[in-house]
Amino acid sequence: MKRIGLFINGQSVPSETGKYFQVLNPATKEVVAEVAEGNEDDVNKAVSAAAAAFNQTEWAVNKDLRYRVLNRLAAILRESLPELVELESMMTGRPIREMKAQLSRLPEWYEYFASVAKTLEDAVPPFGGEFVNYTNRIPLGVVALVTPWNHPLLILTKKLAPALAAGNAVVVKPSENTPVTTYFLAELAQEAGVPAGILNVVQGYGAVVGKALTSHPSIEKVDITGGTETGRHVAAAAGYNLSKVSAELGGKASVLVLPDANLEEAVNGSAFAAFIAAGQTCVQGSRILVHESMYEDFIDKFIAKAKKLLMGDPKKFDTDIGPVISEKQYKQILSYIQIGQEEGAVLAFGGTAPEQDELANGYFITPAIFTQVTNSMRIAQEEIFGPVTCVMKYSSMEELISIANGTEMGLAMSIWTNNVRDAHWLANRLEAGIVWINDHHRIDPSSPWGGFKNSGIGLENSIQCYKDYTKTRNVIVNISRQHFDWFDGTTQEKRYS
Repeated sequence: MKRIGLFINGQSVPSETGKYFQVLNPATKEVVAEVAEGNEDDVNKAVSAAAAAFNQTEWAVNKDLRYRVLNRLAAILRESLPELVELESMMTGRPIREMKAQLSRLPEWYEYFASVAKTLEDAVPPFGGEFVNYTNRIPLGVVALVTPWNHPLLILTKKLAPALAAGNAVVVKPSENTPVTTYFLAELAQEAGVPAGILNVVQGYGAVVGKALTSHPSIEKVDITGGTETGRHVAAAAGYNLSKVSAELGGKASVLVLPDANLEEAVNGSAFAAFIAAGQTCVQGSRILVHESMYEDFIDKFIAKAKKLLMGDPKKFDTDIGPVISEKQYKQILSYIQIGQEEGAVLAFGGTAPEQDELANGYFITPAIFTQVTNSMRIAQEEIFGPVTCVMKYSSMEELISIANGTEMGLAMSIWTNNVRDAHWLANRLEAGIVWINDHHRIDPSSPWGGFKNSGIGLENSIQCYKDYTKTRNVIVNISRQHFDWFDGTTQEKRYS
């Protein structure tokens, strides 16, 4: 067990209250670490440190420095992956194989956005007359990143890499369930050369630290990943200060299986979509829409696939399914499984505690598959955030589109088909910010990530995300050799705008 402080102005410091909270391993309920519990005063200190570093160091004005440091951070991060993978698996309960695959991609984000900062060209808009008109992008200032527990380092990195590359100073509020690797990433960033104060971490609870940070008048942008209701409150608070907001919020992703799809590929892809990370992802395939012609065969093969998934100790490389994150989440998932049955859906498989005695101390739930689900049921509409999926039947393309778009969420969907025309035709009719074809969950630093409807505003990844961490300055230069005097006493017409 390790005690971890707040990370403010390049140093580990205790919180103002001196309090610590425990971080538990959800597979065993053992204590992973004790972490300093921040409050409003700690947030103020971190924001002040960030503002001072932004104004007093070269970070905001020296792109070459940022390019070198972020590439160095990527290299250090690669060397540190074994320890970070083990620690992240311990905190989240995610199987070690998942964590290794996910975290191995993180250095790409720092390299990509370092290159964007180095190479992105400013604009020279046409102006007319004898003028040179150009724009340049400058950093916003101090920005706040609020990150969740399901992908602690990945989601942090999707925000942090562009924020730093654009020249901002940052204050991070990680989830109280998984704050430890965020702290260590801040240490690695300092080792790479990020100036003290440019990256700060204040751990604590959302009602205290999160509220103080997202409503702070010195914050120029808030970037949050979380539930939709939380996002509404954060956006309202930030809006009062005229701060920019990006919010990746709830999801209820549909997996669309067309009648010509390869059945085995569709089953395997649906299992991956539904049960990776024990279903605790914003793009979880929680609604699997299957054509009536293959529905029964799909159900049989899908259940057979779920039966083969190995639930067990996350430290073991052959484990497929780990625990859910906490007792609160565990109880919420079980309550939804009960709701589904009360609504008339059939629990065709799973949804119970595992039989293995060695898993009795953890928050384990066997993958749950519901059939005979209608689109109006709560389990088909509300984000459960666990290993629970609904297999629903459709008979026509029009019905498929209606069901797929028939939620308040619009983050992601996937299409499984061998017909390239149908794939693109259908993708252009889906109300989702991300659409995969014959795949699910794929991501890249250059590929925009964001949702429609109640799934959020703004983007992660891509050049657009980088631009959203900047503001535009327009410079207009008069290059005429003629003297200008509007008030020269003549009636000569002149251009003044």
